[in-house]
This record gives sequence, C-alpha cells and structure tokens, in this order.
Amino acid sequence: MRNLKLLRTLEFRDIQAPGKPQCFSLRTEQRTVLIGSDHGLIEIDPVTREVKNEISLVAEGFLPEDGSGCIVGIQDLLDQESVCVATASGDVILCNLSTCQLECVGSVASGISIMSWSPDQELVLLATGQQTLIMMTKDFEPIMEQKIHQDDFGESKFITVGWGRKETQFHGSEGRQAAFQVQMYELALPWDDHRPQVTWRGDGQFFAVSVVCPETGARKVRVWNREFALQSTSEPVAGLGPALAWKPSGSLIASTQEKPSQQDIVFFEKNGLLHGHFTLPFLKDEVKVNGLFWNADSTVLAVWLEDLQREENCTLKTYVQLWTVGNYHWYLKQSLPFSTCGKSKLVSLMWDLVTPYRLHVLCQGWHYLCYDWHWTTDRSSGDNSSDMANVAVIDGSRVLVTVFRQSVVPPPMCTYRLLLPHPVNQVMFSAHPQKSNDLAVLDASNQISVYKCGDSPSVDPTVKLGAVGGNGFKVSLGTPHLEKRYKIQFENGEDQEVNPLKLSLLTWIQEDVFLAVSHSHSSPQSVIHHLTVMPSVTDDEPGQLSISSSVAVDGVIISLCCSSKTKSVALQLAGGQMLKYLWAAHPAESPSLAVEPWKNPSGFPVRFPYPCTQTELAMIGGEECVLGLTDRCRFFISDTEVASNITSFAVYGEFLLLTTHSHTCLCFCLRDASFNTLHAGLSNNHVSKGESLRKVERGSRIVTVVPQDTKLILQMPRGNLEVVHHRALVLAQIRKWLDKLMFKEAFECMRKLRINLNLIHDHNPKVFLENVETFIRQIDSVNHINLFFTELKEEDVTKTMYPPPVTSTAQLSKDPDEKKVDLICDALRAAMESINPHKYCLSILTSHVKKTTPELEIVLQKVHELQGSASPVPDAVSAEEALKYLLLLVDVNELYDHSLGTYDFDLVLMVAEKSQKDPKEYLPFLNTLKKMETNYQRFTIDKYLKRYEKAIGHLSKCGPEYFPECLNLIKDKNLYKEALKLFPSDSQQYKEISIAYGEHLTQEHLYEPAGLVFARCGAHEKALSAFLASGSWQQALCMAAQLNWTKDQLAGLSRTLAGKLVEQRKHGDAATVLEQYAQDYEEAVLLLLEGAAWEEALRLVYKYNRPDIIETNVKPSILEAQKNYVALLESQTATFCRHKQRLLVVRELKEQAQQVNLDDEVPQGQESDLFSETSSVLSGSDMSGRYSHSNSRISARSSKNRRKAERKKHSLKEGSPLEDLALLEALNEIVQSTEKLKDEVYQILKVLFLFEFDEQGRELQKAFEDTLQLMERSLPEIWTLTHQQNSATTVLGPNATANSIMAAYQQQKTAVPVLDAELLIPPKINKRTPWKLSLLE
Repeated sequence: MRNLKLLRTLEFRDIQAPGKPQCFSLRTEQRTVLIGSDHGLIEIDPVTREVKNEISLVAEGFLPEDGSGCIVGIQDLLDQESVCVATASGDVILCNLSTCQLECVGSVASGISIMSWSPDQELVLLATGQQTLIMMTKDFEPIMEQKIHQDDFGESKFITVGWGRKETQFHGSEGRQAAFQVQMYELALPWDDHRPQVTWRGDGQFFAVSVVCPETGARKVRVWNREFALQSTSEPVAGLGPALAWKPSGSLIASTQEKPSQQDIVFFEKNGLLHGHFTLPFLKDEVKVNGLFWNADSTVLAVWLEDLQREENCTLKTYVQLWTVGNYHWYLKQSLPFSTCGKSKLVSLMWDLVTPYRLHVLCQGWHYLCYDWHWTTDRSSGDNSSDMANVAVIDGSRVLVTVFRQSVVPPPMCTYRLLLPHPVNQVMFSAHPQKSNDLAVLDASNQISVYKCGDSPSVDPTVKLGAVGGNGFKVSLGTPHLEKRYKIQFENGEDQEVNPLKLSLLTWIQEDVFLAVSHSHSSPQSVIHHLTVMPSVTDDEPGQLSISSSVAVDGVIISLCCSSKTKSVALQLAGGQMLKYLWAAHPAESPSLAVEPWKNPSGFPVRFPYPCTQTELAMIGGEECVLGLTDRCRFFISDTEVASNITSFAVYGEFLLLTTHSHTCLCFCLRDASFNTLHAGLSNNHVSKGESLRKVERGSRIVTVVPQDTKLILQMPRGNLEVVHHRALVLAQIRKWLDKLMFKEAFECMRKLRINLNLIHDHNPKVFLENVETFIRQIDSVNHINLFFTELKEEDVTKTMYPPPVTSTAQLSKDPDEKKVDLICDALRAAMESINPHKYCLSILTSHVKKTTPELEIVLQKVHELQGSASPVPDAVSAEEALKYLLLLVDVNELYDHSLGTYDFDLVLMVAEKSQKDPKEYLPFLNTLKKMETNYQRFTIDKYLKRYEKAIGHLSKCGPEYFPECLNLIKDKNLYKEALKLFPSDSQQYKEISIAYGEHLTQEHLYEPAGLVFARCGAHEKALSAFLASGSWQQALCMAAQLNWTKDQLAGLSRTLAGKLVEQRKHGDAATVLEQYAQDYEEAVLLLLEGAAWEEALRLVYKYNRPDIIETNVKPSILEAQKNYVALLESQTATFCRHKQRLLVVRELKEQAQQVNLDDEVPQGQESDLFSETSSVLSGSDMSGRYSHSNSRISARSSKNRRKAERKKHSLKEGSPLEDLALLEALNEIVQSTEKLKDEVYQILKVLFLFEFDEQGRELQKAFEDTLQLMERSLPEIWTLTHQQNSATTVLGPNATANSIMAAYQQQKTAVPVLDAELLIPPKINKRTPWKLSLLE
C-alpha cells in the first residue's frame, strides 16, 4: 500500500550542441550522460550542468553532414574506458573519451538496425539489414551469425503424447469443425516500424528478439541462450507490439498487445507462453507503445506511450507511466505527460543502473531530465479517535482509500475509491489534527482536488464504495465529498510543458495553504512555494491556487515533513543537512518566512550522514527530534545512527514503531524515553526487550497504526495485509483506560487479546478497590465477572508479566499477611451483594470458591438457602442452576465430601444427585449414618473424610464405652496433643492418653519430653526411666524422692547417673551427685581433677578436711596437666609453622604457573568438567605432583561418592588441586583451638602458683604467649588482602589479550569455589580475654 514519491528533479536545459539528440547512455562511474546526435557524441555532467566532452562523428566520415545519419546504439565499456557507438550505416566505433580518438572496429555492409550488449559486457549482439544476428565478444571477434527468422521452435519445444491434441478436445458451441480450423495470423500493427527489438535477461544467460515474420507479417518473440542457440518461440499473439523488456529478475518478458477494445501489457515466460497481463488506460488505436523499461530491482515498469493522430490540429502528447504490482494487481503510480512537438518531445528514456528509482529522460530540444522517486505510505496523521486511520493508494486516475479503523480490507480492494479525471501523481492528508481525514489529490494536469469529510448535500459521483458496500447493505461509513478542484497557476507556463512534474513534496499544512517544492533548472537551488486558494466568483467555477510567496534555499530539497502537533516543518537537503522552515500559521503574527538549520538538543546543526528517503518529526524526552531512514535501512535520530537493519518505521503519538531485517517489530515509548535509552534498545539485539519486541512475518512493513486503538497494520512482500496488536500498544492503551476508570473497554480488549486480567487490579490496586462498584456496573455481565474471578492469582503481574515502561516511584503499602485474591473476592462480593445479590448470585459463589482457602461450606449453605426460598425474585438463580455451575468450578467428589462435612443430609443428597455416583453406593451409607447417635454419626463422617481431629472430638462425647476406640485412633493418627485438650487433667482417660503419649515419645528417643509427660500424669517410675535415659539427673532424683527410695537405692542411682554424666564430660555435675547422694567425696574429688576443676576439687578437700589428698592426687594431677599443655602447644606451634611454610610455597608455584602458562591455562576445580578432557595443560599446583581430578566427574553417581569427593577435596596431600584451601582450613582450626585454651590455661596457672610450682607455671605461660604471638604475627601473611578478595579482578591492561584475560579470569574463578569463601576470612584472636597471671611474671 505504497506510492511513489518524487524526491528530486534534476534538469539540464538548452544543452549547447549541434544537431538533434537521438539516444543516450549513462557512464555510472563518472556520473555523466552520453548523448548521441546526428553529428556525434556529447558528454554532459547534469549536476554541474556543463558539457564535458564533444566528439564529432561527421568530421571522421562516420555520419553524413546533412544530418541524415543515425546512431542506433551507445554503450559505455567500463573495462576498456571507451564508448562503443553503432551507426545505422553499419559502422561500429570505439571512442576513447579521454583522448578523443576514434577507432572503427568493424563494419556491416547491410547496415545495423540495433546494437545490444549483454549486462556483463562480455557479448555484443548486432541486428543487420540482411535480417541476421551477429554475436561478437567484447573484443569484437565474431562468434556466430544466424538468420533472425527461424523455422524451428527451439530446444525447449514442447513434447506431446497425444492426450492434448486439438482433435480430441471438446469445443462447446463451436462444434467439431473448430478442431480443424486453420490458425489465422494477424499482421503487425499499422504503426509498427518493423525493426527488431532485443532485450537481455538480468544475468546475461538469455536474450529475446522481437521480429516481424516475413511469411505471416506478425510479430514473434524468440528466446536465444548465451551460446546463440534458439530456445523457444512465442505462441501466436494477435496484435503483438514491438516493445520488449525482460524483467531483470528473470521471470517474465514484457511486451504489448492491442486487442479489439483495449491495449494490454502482456508477459511471456522463457518458454514462449503467455503469463499474465494488465490493461493500459487507453482505447484501441488511441496510443502506441514506444518502449518498456524495467528498473534495476524489477519493481517498476516504465511504459513510454505516444498519442496516435486521430484528428487534425489536435494536441498530441507523449506519456511516461510508472507501473508497479502488488497482490497480483498492477497499479499506475505516476504519469508524466510530455508534448509531442517542439523541445519537449521525448527522444529516449532509461532507468539508472545503480539507483533503482532514478529515471533519466532526454527530450528533443536538448533537454535532459532526471527524476528520483522512492516509496512512501500516504496515511492520515491524526492522533485522536476521530482519525479513521486512512491509507491512500494511487491507481491511475483512481485513489483507493482504506479506512482501517472500521475494516481491514486487503488490497487491491479498498473501503472506497475516488475517481479523478486525470492520472494521480500525489496524495496528501491534512496536517490539521481535527481534520486529518480530509485529503487532497494532485493529478497529472497539475490540478488539486480537495476532498473533505462531513455532511454532503448530495451524493458525490466521484466517490464510490469498494469492498464494504453494495448488494443492499447499509454502510455506517462517512465518505468524503469533493469540495473543489483547484488549478495551480505557474508564473512561467513553459516550465510545465518541459517538466511535467514541476512541483514535488506537496504538503497540506493549513486549511487553504499548501507547501510545495520546485528545483531550479539552472543551479543547485530549491524553492519552497506557498500555494494559497484564490477566492472564486461562483462555486461551479474551478478554483485557482496561486503562489503567494516563495523562499529560495541553497541546496536540493529531497524531503519535507510536517508535525501536526507542533506545526514544525523540517526540510532535508541532498547532502543530508536538516533545515527548519519558519512559516507563519497566522500571518498577522509573523509575516516573514525564513529557513534556519535544524539543531539538536546540544545546539549543533543536524546533518544526516546519508540522505534519508523517509523523515519524521517526534518528541523524544521533551525535545523535538528528526528521525530518518535511508534506502539502505540505516535509521538515524538527529544525526546519530542508532540502527542499520530497519526496514520501516512510523511515529504514532508517543510511540515509535519499527520493523527490522530480523523479522521483529519494535515499539518504544517516546514520552519518557531519552536518546540514550532508544539507542541502547535499538543497538542491543541479543537482549530480550519484553513487551517492546514482537516477532513478525518475514519482510513485513508498517502501513499504519489506528489511533487510540491497538491495531498495527503490516504489509507482507506479496502485498497481503496482516493486523497485529503489538503488546506495547495494547498495554499502553489498557493503562490509559484503567487510569480513566474505563473498565469495560479495558476488559473487552484484555479478553480479546488474552491479556491477564490481574492487570486490572495490579495496575493501581488502591484505585481499583475504591471503585469496585464502578467495575461491577460497567462489566455488568455475570460471565465476565466470573472470568475475572477465575484468572485471579497472588502474583503481581506488573512485576512479572507486564512491567511498566517506567517504574513508578509510588509503591502501595501492602499488608504481607493479607492475600490479594482474598481481598479482591471480599471487595467484589460486598459490592455485588449491595447492588443486586440475586443477579450476581453465581459471581458471589465464585468469590467464595476462588479464595485462598475455598469457603465451600458457605457456598453449599447458600445453595441450600436457594433451595429453601419459595418466592421467586427477578434475575434470581435457582438452586439447581447454582449447583450445576458450582460443579464446573469444584470437583464433584470434593464438593460431595464438603457437603457431607456439613452433616446436612438434604444437602448431601442434592450434591450426590448431580454427581456420577451410583445411588446403590451412597444411599446405604447415608441410611446407616442416619441411624447412628448424633456424636457417633459425626465421628463416623469425620473419620470417613479423614478429619481425625474433629472425629476424636465427637468421639470423646460419646461416653466411656467408646474410649478404647478413641485411644486407638489417637495412637494411630498421633493426635496426643489434641486429645489431651478434650479430657480433664484429673480423669483416668487423661492419664491413659498421657502414658501412651510418653511411650510414643520414648520410641522416638525424645526421653526428656517423655519424662515430663510421665511426671505430669503421675507415672513417676516411667518418668524416672525417661529422665535417667536423657541424663536429666535433677529430675531423676526428684522422681526417686517422690517414689520414696531408700538411701542405698539413691546411692546406686547416683552412681549410675555419675557414670552417664562422665560420659557426657560433665565432671562437675557427676561430682555433685556422688558427694551429695552417695557420700563418696573421694571419688568426687578424683572426677573434678579429671575434669580440671581444680578449685572445686580443693573446696571438697578442705570441706572434708583431707589435706593428704593434695599430696597424693591434686599436685600430681596439676603437674601432669601442665606437661600435657606444654606438649600440646609445642605440637600446635610446629604444625602451624609447617603448614604456613607450605602455603607460601604453593602460592608461589601458582603465581609462577600463571605467568608462564597464562595463555594455555586450563581451569581446575569443580568446573573443569566443562572443558575437554584431552587438554594436557597443568595449573601451578599440578607442577608439584599430578593429581587426577576425576572425582568431580563421578560426583553425581551416588551420595557415598559425593561424600568421598568432599573429603578428598580439601586434601593436605602435596600437589592436590585445592591444597592451598586445605592448608588455610587447617591453619584456621589451629588458631581457633588455641584461642579456646585461654580459660583452661588461666585456671591451671592459678593453682600452679598456689602450690609454688612457679617454674612450671612460667614455662606454660611463656609457651602459650609465644604461640599466640606467633599466630598474631602470621595472620596478615597467611590471610593476605589479595587472597581475601579472591583476585576477582581480571588481568587487564595494554599488554593483555583475549586469551590471557579469559584464562586469568577462569583460574581465579575456579581457584576458590563459592562454598569455600569463608576460608578466606582470617580467624579472630581476642586480646581482651584474660588468661595471663601477672604473679608469675
């Protein structure tokens, strides 16, 4: 749905040269034009408008002086730096333009009618006057000569097996004689010049020749291959014209056919068969087709037509029409009328070989024209809901308009079409925001037809409904009506005759003001014209548009864009410079017109590095910026390239939409965006962009966006349309609706486009909960409200599925204990009950079911109430309907169980009847229950429903005869705690449950809780056993006292307890038990000495007045302990020093390995499985001893192997991979164990001094002090700052390479696994802990 927009016109008038121009060729590298005349060659530069070279062929005798000579072909030869010229007299000449030397490389006596070079310039084909074809190499060596007329069909002749013979076919009303009719050949057209025409396929493998057959007098097309072998001959086509053009892409050969009532462009396949056609907008014998020309990318077909003389003294015209195809329909996009007399008569035209949409035209009056077109989509630019999202497509004298807001009509169909008297060249919509549906049409006669929307007094005959009307259907569509036609008044009438496209870039900027651009024909300048409507005397009189003011601009303007909001107009010059056109919306305020450079936010002039074929204005972060897209898919914001794979873009309100070569559609919000965020979002294609990115079909392009809606219209390469609802547009529109409390519109959109309905609440929970009644009244549908309930979940979708583009700073304070679903259900239920509880009955039931803990009992009770209500209420729901609906939400078995749990058998029967249960199963069960006593009945139901806690509650009320059954259930289901609450603490049942509970705890080896339970219920013997097993000696002795045990029994008990306490290393408690209950103070003293409780041992010695024990036991124990401490400290110190030295060695080896083998480092440790096992590179620690790290590969086999691998991971064996970590772990343990000795050392130092063992005390004190000092000094050396940081920073710098950085990073990463990070933290030595005895210093 695109049109061709004229970007620029380049003219070179009145070229000073002798003779008349006959043909021309392009020199693409020099960007010059070679024109051949009846006098010779002229090379011109159309940009500088100067003649660069002139070579006379008359002087050398190749052309006659009387001007009767003719040049039949010119070809620029790139590799020979020459130009090949062929004359009608038969000479083939090479012209060196740099030296102006001429060389005749060959001559044909019979003359040459055409010269055609292959696209690769390796072969040249000459058609001679003797009706032969001569093929030569690029060095003009003849390859072969063949007759132009061949009797054979060619190598691709069709093979028939007889099935399709004409004699065997059914011929309908023509009868059997039709099978034997002789083919009648029509003669060539009267205006046919009978000259052969040659065209090459784009790859140069085939060429086609159109000739008039001398036998039949009809034209035929023959296809030859590169080896000059005839391939095929076209089927007989009546009225075939001479024009011939092979599509460069290679699929079709275009020619013309004159039919009884029309003129057609027909297409042949390579095998000579017809394949499609389209009709020209002319009648038979009205025009003749002089030539067909495909552009370089095969998208545009130029048709050169000329009026035939029908009446005397009538004005004849020549037309150049540009046709394109889409969805199998041919559109006439541009029509250029030229005069056939005087200077403006066409001589030749040709497409540019490099720039696909550049057309070169040569006129008889030495007038050269060059047009640049490009694709554009003409769409309305409004941003409110009144804009109908119109898109206009030019199709000859019709404008096909599609209104996408109301219907998506695939082309070539449309919503309505506008019928114009002349072919249309440009369509523009009004830039006024409130009148964006009005459009103006510029036709080939330079008339502007203005169509406006609104009430029309009569039916407009120029507006016809398309695919949406007819056949008696009433169309709810307001079509525009023709307001008036205006003729543009030019200051110089000759300009229009010479250049039919005088004005370009026409823009409707105000009610009666148009902007247009014209280009100077003598200098690189452009002029901006203000076209103003002149008042007319009568309404029937055609209006006039006069140029009220003009502004000259230095440079060639190639694009003009206007913002409907800000009224800014931006101009782009051919060099990429952007200009701002300052025009007065109200002339009284600022009558002056001016042009100034467009500046970016930094204040510098904006200049695109490459000319952009599409430009738009957009507000980005509060600044108005220029967006540009080149024909090579480069996208610019201001003068910065932000992407190089953009195929199309559109600015819609606050959104920028783009399609890319990676088949995605991007959507960015411009309101809160900045240039940097847009640049980052467009340049980073590997990061998922959430709602801003969407996959689209390959080759999709943006057509338009429906304002205040979610529809994005895309067109595929073939021409068909696709409507998508881009997630970013959808969510933005939904957020707007929710902010305006338009819940119904938001809900319908979300339901249709499958947006999670939680967004209605999560977008703004506070506002939603305050307006739940508005929500209910707007939705109004019970089904829709139920749908909303069923989609509710605790997840906040604004943080997971649909995060907002800009994070809101205001966060709603939420009670963490309050469930979102419960809150919504309660709020909506309260609103529905206040509005109409009968109408919303099903929704109220849903609100109970959807709660975090479904309130099924309440739901069933409400259904039961419905069954009991007798009086009918309007909009009320019956109990049967409610139950049937409830079964859709809840499983019937679950509902049956809940109904049974209400103990209401009527309700149970009602649910059971709706289920698939067999009445033979549930009716006997229910009858049995009805016969039971109430409490036992409820116990049976609860037990059936596995509600055991309730079951024992009911069973406990049934009397003592049911207690054994109750106790068995309590034991079976472990309900001791709940059961104890049901019976008084002084009852026998309470005691039996407690004893059972205690025995259960004893089986679970929870002896102390079991003892407490036994003690509480008075089972002292069981309690004593339990306390004895747990080691609770105080409680055990209490139980023994309550059992009135004798002293001997207590002594035996105390000795048993002491033994258990010693096993638990509680020597103090064991000594207390022996002294107080066994009266064995000597054994108590020995236990205290064993536990190093020196002062407590001395207390007992002096309490019982046994000083002899000091000499016999206390002093020897103290001295032995002193020796043990000294030996321990020596051992710790030696181990500490050994590990420390080894750690330094390991670290040095690792650093050496890192420096030597940096580029070949293979990471070791837990992640080495990710690397190839064939690698033989070793780390630094591997140098001291090879260690197989296979345990990481078998770690997943079993838990036993995993434990084994864990033990081996921190191995102190020299050369192990993690030896440094193992050493750190061992050193850490030594320091911590030494720190824990401080209190013990202090206690023994006191008693050493007390018994005058000063030497031993000083020895121990000094040894301990030396050990602590050694460790304090070594801490910074062992736990260095570098190793604490784990060397996480990669090795960077000017000498670093990618391999070195990666290897260093991997080694440092895997050197210390995350789980071992705590080993890098040095242990703490508390210097404030007192341990030193100053008396020994």
